[in-house]
Amino acid sequence: MWKRALDRAGVREPRLRQDYTEQRRAVRRFAPAEYAAARLLLPATLLPHVMAAVAFMHDTDGRIDRGAPEERTAALAQWDGLVQKAFVEGDSALPGLRCLVRTAELHPEVRVHVDAFLRGCEREVAWQTIADDEELEQYVRAYSLPALMLTACLLAPADAPARLVFTDGCHRLIRAMQRFDFLEDLSEDVRAGRTGVPADAVARHGADLSRPGAGLGRLVAEQADRAATDLAAAASLPNVVNPSYRPFLRALIGVQHLRLDAVRRAGASLATRTSGPPAPAAALLLLRETGARARQGLRSSKKPGD
Repeated sequence: MWKRALDRAGVREPRLRQDYTEQRRAVRRFAPAEYAAARLLLPATLLPHVMAAVAFMHDTDGRIDRGAPEERTAALAQWDGLVQKAFVEGDSALPGLRCLVRTAELHPEVRVHVDAFLRGCEREVAWQTIADDEELEQYVRAYSLPALMLTACLLAPADAPARLVFTDGCHRLIRAMQRFDFLEDLSEDVRAGRTGVPADAVARHGADLSRPGAGLGRLVAEQADRAATDLAAAASLPNVVNPSYRPFLRALIGVQHLRLDAVRRAGASLATRTSGPPAPAAALLLLRETGARARQGLRSSKKPGD
């Protein structure tokens, strides 16, 4: 299956095939659920390129997520230099960047989002608090959305009006997901001294982020409601893409609903623990969409009159 995916994706050179295989293994290791969804639900022709984009995003995050702000800024500058050098020379000493360059050659829109993502990383390394929803929106537009579009652009429709609808849906989806991230990771972020829940909302509810309480419960409920509004607006995303991409997008959105439900159930206990989608429910969702994809493939393979 993987060798066939490399063939269909236009990756035929032995070294590059090994490089893409390395990215695939990395994604399977650090994001097993996302890997399984992509592996089962995306067309083979896209799978290696999605692996390359996800691995690049994870590698970037790992490089800029440690140390004091000035150390993170220096790490980003060094990494940005390596990425730009790889694109200029069409090669790199790093397997991940070799894959990224090839993916961008075959899918030029990826390069645009790589540059936007790296610019957004400047905001990611610098922020300490999020003041309000306006600043959260700036963060999402600068960093979170470009990060999502590294892979989402591979699924985007060619038609211009449909692409606008698709991009807006991605914006709504990632804004919901970012709220989830900040709530799910609240206990860890408090210990690290950098929380993304809007500070004005924390003050409005009189919430103590370090311990369970009524104020924190109200805060989580409010933030979950706002995320739910965005998630509902993103529900039309599968309708504007190629039918072969729809099972994957439905599964992605479905998992976000599971995350939302988990955050609501956790409530104020997020001060002391993280949350996430229940594995059995996520597996059932993936199984359902895998079946839908198989049925869709069977229908499309039938000849008229069969």
